[in-house]
Amino acid sequence: MESAAVRARSVRALPRRWVWAGAAAAFLLVSLLVGALVGPTRLGVGDVLASLLAHAGVPGMHPHLSATDETILWQIRLPRVVLGALVGAMLATAGASYQGVFRNPLADPYLLGVAAGAGLGATIAVAYAPSRQLLPPAAFVGGAVAVALTYLIGSSAGRERSGATLVLAGVTVVSFFTALQTFVQQQHSDTLQQVYSWILGSLPSSGWNDVLLLLPYVGIALAALLLHRRLLDVLSLGEEEAASLGVDVGRVRLAVVLAATIGTAGAVAVSGLIGFVGIIVPHAIRLVVGGSYRVLLPLSVVVGAGFLVLADVVARTALSPAELPIGVVTAFCGAPFFAVVLRTSRKTFG
Repeated sequence: MESAAVRARSVRALPRRWVWAGAAAAFLLVSLLVGALVGPTRLGVGDVLASLLAHAGVPGMHPHLSATDETILWQIRLPRVVLGALVGAMLATAGASYQGVFRNPLADPYLLGVAAGAGLGATIAVAYAPSRQLLPPAAFVGGAVAVALTYLIGSSAGRERSGATLVLAGVTVVSFFTALQTFVQQQHSDTLQQVYSWILGSLPSSGWNDVLLLLPYVGIALAALLLHRRLLDVLSLGEEEAASLGVDVGRVRLAVVLAATIGTAGAVAVSGLIGFVGIIVPHAIRLVVGGSYRVLLPLSVVVGAGFLVLADVVARTALSPAELPIGVVTAFCGAPFFAVVLRTSRKTFG
């Protein structure tokens, strides 16, 4: 009787999941269209759609935009919109994955030191490198090194290592890398403005180069995290229960952390430190569809992409012609959201 009741609930829940999946897809499409339309130069909805369909090879469609407007749409706005979607999808999915693997409702993509390492790498590049083109790879390497060091310290606990041990190791690495970053900044005070501008986050309008640079990292990372979504459901029962069910907890944690680190480090390298996305999006989805990672992770990809695209629209229009750092916009949304997270974390994570 109990198994029949569980199957019945699953059957009833399936249509609702498809409804929310459709709503998330519609949200993303609207966000992408808004991102393409909004800007100093006014573009018509019909003209933009005609241009998109024409470039997609739809028969009978021809772009009606002028050559200048076509350049604005395809070389400035759309690359920025697609980049924002990739970064948002990565940060939201990484945050949800960290919350699952560490069973911590306040975990975000920067938990194990990616932000501190990337900040140090960016600061060193700004202070010592002759070209700003070295900033993204320096930030990527710094973030990856920080997480590798965190895992090395956490693994040194031997049999006693756990998710909590890795989190404490992350706190240690973050403190050390932040101290190094502060030292470098004090030695090169003329670079403070440039460093803080990067730390607050922004999406560059430099064409498709950043999109092509980030796409492989995000694609591989998201694929790996989505493949582990069922195992994250098992881990939500607790490490001992998961191990008793045959799950190699250490291997799953390493795979999730590695995938999330690769994707997050790549996102940070091109966009700077954009906070709260990895907390806002997963918890908003949990409030609507529940905590199953089989549903949560795919929806985090879609909703995270749309959320950051809209946040970027606010960032570039709120003080037009000036731009707000996108990290400021996400912080305005994220800080009040903590009240909701704290109220629901006990029910969600037990």
